[in-house]
Amino acid sequence: MTSVNRTQHQQLLRQLTPLLTDLSREMPLRTRYQRLLDVLKQVIPCEAAALLKLDGETLQPIAIDGLGKDTLGRRFEIAHHPRLARIIRAEGAYLFPPDCPLPDPYDGLIDMQQGLVHDCMGCAIYIDDTLWGALTMDSLEVGSFSASDLPVLEAFASLAAASISTALHFDAIRHRANDQQRRAEAYRLQAHDAAGPVLDGQSNAFRTLQKNIDLVASSDMPVLITGESGVGKELVARALHERSLRADQPLVSLNCAALSENLIESELFGHVRGAFSGATQDRPGKFQMANNGTLLLDEIGELPLSAQAKLLRVLQEGELQRVGSDRDHRVDVRILAATNRSLDDEVKAGRFRMDLYHRLSVFPLHVPSLRERCDDILPLAGTFAEENRTRMALRALRFSPAAQQALIDYPWPGNVRELEHSIARAALMARSHADNSGVVTITERDLGLLTSPATPDTSPSPQSEPQQTRGLRDAVDDFQRHQISLAIAHANGNISAAARALAVDRANLVRLAGRLGIALPGKKRAPDK
Repeated sequence: MTSVNRTQHQQLLRQLTPLLTDLSREMPLRTRYQRLLDVLKQVIPCEAAALLKLDGETLQPIAIDGLGKDTLGRRFEIAHHPRLARIIRAEGAYLFPPDCPLPDPYDGLIDMQQGLVHDCMGCAIYIDDTLWGALTMDSLEVGSFSASDLPVLEAFASLAAASISTALHFDAIRHRANDQQRRAEAYRLQAHDAAGPVLDGQSNAFRTLQKNIDLVASSDMPVLITGESGVGKELVARALHERSLRADQPLVSLNCAALSENLIESELFGHVRGAFSGATQDRPGKFQMANNGTLLLDEIGELPLSAQAKLLRVLQEGELQRVGSDRDHRVDVRILAATNRSLDDEVKAGRFRMDLYHRLSVFPLHVPSLRERCDDILPLAGTFAEENRTRMALRALRFSPAAQQALIDYPWPGNVRELEHSIARAALMARSHADNSGVVTITERDLGLLTSPATPDTSPSPQSEPQQTRGLRDAVDDFQRHQISLAIAHANGNISAAARALAVDRANLVRLAGRLGIALPGKKRAPDK
């Protein structure tokens, strides 16, 4: 062995030593994965590297280096990404030729770069002969990788498999006492696509929320879920139910604000035939429907006082009577309540019973606003961008640097729900003026985020007075522009469906959109005047 080769091997050994030492240590999974990518980029220089985990028919980035933070929120469907499909089906590491025509999933996602990926290679990761995920490496410079890099990448894939297997072993030991609960959680993750949106985040505030959910989920304690509109209180309730011992029983939800006072008792407790006009047959209420399961009382602060007293009796005694009946029915229900109001203030104002408040808030759980979890904004934006990319059949949907900064700076008074709708609307706007490459960039203008209405500047100044005197027309136009864009986004670009949702004639909607400067799908944006 020459002195040059000996030096290279010694350097490689020094680089790998920390990873080998990690195999005997217990550490957070995120830290373990990130250390793996750090060393990989030292050994094989590149612009971007990613560790992806297989989840059904998708690959989910769980650690990245050199890619935009929103990448962590994306899910790459294997059927729509032929490069990823080839990597996980190849025997060993695979290097794509620079002129490969297959689209790269990371085009436009590499930090601070606008170019498309030129060099790409990857390797599947197997644990116990089962496909677990993949390692990918990308460069913007042709010729960055060579065939000599493939054995090194394969070695890293084996090291990654060992590291992941070790982490799973530690995890199994730590959670063995709660094996049944972990199986329920695994079922929840497998049902992700069918069940709809799930809680997702990496910020400290969100991790604290997740710890509290795990802490109280397995008990039968009533939980009072508080937080602003749009933060995901219903998702928290679903997580509490699915991680509980009642996960195989129904989760029933009732929006207390959506019913009139004379119907709320029937909805809660049921009624018998003839109890009131229109009661043509016996009907069980939400309590009996949720028997042995969980009942979510959403917007509990809207519940009338008359119904609060009867609800309290059921919570105390576990018995109810249907409207029009004197027969008692026993129920075993875990209660979750959600509200965006301060029930403490409602009690002081005499609008909510103190005894009911204390009965419901045995374990209060506050869901932080998006302003309190800024680190989650870009990953969530990436999640919603990927959903819209798939829906619109785009090659790539990315954010410009200015758009990313605008997402971070905006205070999000509507929280996660507003973020989701804003990304859908911006994706539609961006597609309307994009070229035919299939790579669409959402700009700050497409987002159209204005200063938060929650923190207006009310200080008088001479400069602001002219805007205040001529602002009514502009405000009406902005409102119409927002509603039309939102309706079109929700209708996936179908103008007729959007017109129906807005209760206007289609032709009138097209004319109004033209006046407001809204680019409709299939039509070019009118030039700015």
